[in-house]
Amino acid sequence: MKETEKILQLTKAHHGIITTRAITRAGLSRGTLSYLVHSGKLERTSRGVYSLPSTWDDDFLTIQSRFSRAIFSLETALYLHDLTDTTPARYSVSFPATYNMTSAKQEGLQCHALVERLYSLEVSDVRTPAGHTVKAYSKERTLCDVLRPINHTDPFTRAEAFKRYMRLPERNIPLLSRMGKELGVQNALRHYLEVLL
Repeated sequence: MKETEKILQLTKAHHGIITTRAITRAGLSRGTLSYLVHSGKLERTSRGVYSLPSTWDDDFLTIQSRFSRAIFSLETALYLHDLTDTTPARYSVSFPATYNMTSAKQEGLQCHALVERLYSLEVSDVRTPAGHTVKAYSKERTLCDVLRPINHTDPFTRAEAFKRYMRLPERNIPLLSRMGKELGVQNALRHYLEVLL
């Protein structure tokens, strides 16, 4: 099988998006990407990220392909969990505190550095509007994150998110309470729960 065919198969296997990192890991030539772009078989969507022309642009998947350690958080996670209708003006992502976020900030992402314990706490797979799977914090973790004063979340957005969450049949109040304790927002969380329960 030709290298171009291998790259196109690998791209299809990754939901129509491939990174130069994935090409290198597969032992394939990055130079072949330029040929595929020039011949119209791939499109360069951002630095180091390529997609099939038939692939619907999915900013969420592109961001996570470009920054594999990024986890969608705050208002962006609320949007992905359908806890708000407001499309984020800037995508919020969290990284480990030791991660160099310079490139992500240059791409216009709202970046948050977290200690390892908080970075890996309650990560879930969510579907993007385009149908791809990406990493975001769980509904319960995100609701507690937006209560933290350091995150400056709009009060209307918070209230809307809690109302929507409380209408969900799969809501998990014990987990929500545990996340409130973990993130030090149990008093603020108690206020929301008292009003809505």
